[in-house]
Amino acid sequence: MSEERRLHPHWLDHAGLRRLTGALRRAGHDVWFVGGAVRDAALGHHVERPDVDMTTDARPEEVTAIARQAGFKVVPTGIEHGTVTVIADDLPVEITTLREDIETDGRHAKVVFGTSLEADARRRDFTINALYLTPDGRLIDPVGGLGDIAARRIRFIGDPRQRIREDYLRILRLFRMFARFGDPERGLDAAALAAAAELAEGLARISPERIGQEMRKLLAASDPVPAVRAMERAGVLARILPGASAEGLARLVAAEKTLGLAPDPVRRLAALGGEDPVRRLRLSRREARALERMAEGAASGLSALALGYRLGERNAIGALLLRHAREGSVPEREDLEALKRGAATRFPLRGRDLLSLAEGPALGRLLARLEDAFIASGLSLDRDALMALARSFAAEEETK
Repeated sequence: MSEERRLHPHWLDHAGLRRLTGALRRAGHDVWFVGGAVRDAALGHHVERPDVDMTTDARPEEVTAIARQAGFKVVPTGIEHGTVTVIADDLPVEITTLREDIETDGRHAKVVFGTSLEADARRRDFTINALYLTPDGRLIDPVGGLGDIAARRIRFIGDPRQRIREDYLRILRLFRMFARFGDPERGLDAAALAAAAELAEGLARISPERIGQEMRKLLAASDPVPAVRAMERAGVLARILPGASAEGLARLVAAEKTLGLAPDPVRRLAALGGEDPVRRLRLSRREARALERMAEGAASGLSALALGYRLGERNAIGALLLRHAREGSVPEREDLEALKRGAATRFPLRGRDLLSLAEGPALGRLLARLEDAFIASGLSLDRDALMALARSFAAEEETK
């Protein structure tokens, strides 16, 4: 085993975690923290409420009994794979028994429980995710993850093809990890990229829900463009979203950086384009509606002010950035300010204000005309001016 180092992230002092690890150790079991929380701590990233995972030589039924005796709530979230979730005060903690995969089908694995930390590490996906931390802060690195963190290199543990065949979703995780932690100048690990390209057709065996979850996480990275370009070159992007292109995404992300805008995965997905992302990535109704409104707004001739008023701030920003990305330009800051002003503006009238002038379908048409006039005025017409205009429009209707 490689050299051990010391690490003390703030969450090691969480009272519930200390009670939980103490209970397991007093019962004679070894316990380690593992996974993303340890990786982020080794990177020096402070995460206020990390997703904490643990592994132990205790069997699931032993973990359950020990945790309940110590007063914790236990949820059997994956007993067949050795996983239970313990609610450590306010913090859910997944605890998985040390294990090895003995059979996989590209989505699920049959496992046997063990006692070897090295064997447990060898079944994980990437070296940077196979760092272990003892409750007293000793960092254990069985497969060279610390060196890869320092080099910003995303490397599979062992044979990349074997790791991917165990779970084809690891192809997308490769690109997501590269987007978050990799060195875009160095590029992706050649062996990992070759394996992803060779086995990309295996993604057809993965559910749209899981693919969509990975894509959301990838697109939420600060700059996902190098990873998405690599996906495109490897044929992976076309597998999950035919017709998508990294070019529009690159222009949009560049505009976001210029304007200091936070990432928005739905906006970035709209920039990617592609065939039927709602179905292929199993978007929620809210996401699908946002995607539709951004695309429609980008194609419309509405001003930034009108976009904000019609779509709301988030969707209007998406529409404006998409429009400019297609033109290869960046919106002016004045347009963003106008957009925000439009989003904060409320139409001064309601339907009930016009009941003396129209009803039924005629009322809807009158409201629509008034709102068009309100937008054309730069949202400047007040209630009195709109009521005067309403009476004029109503009179016109009567003469038809």
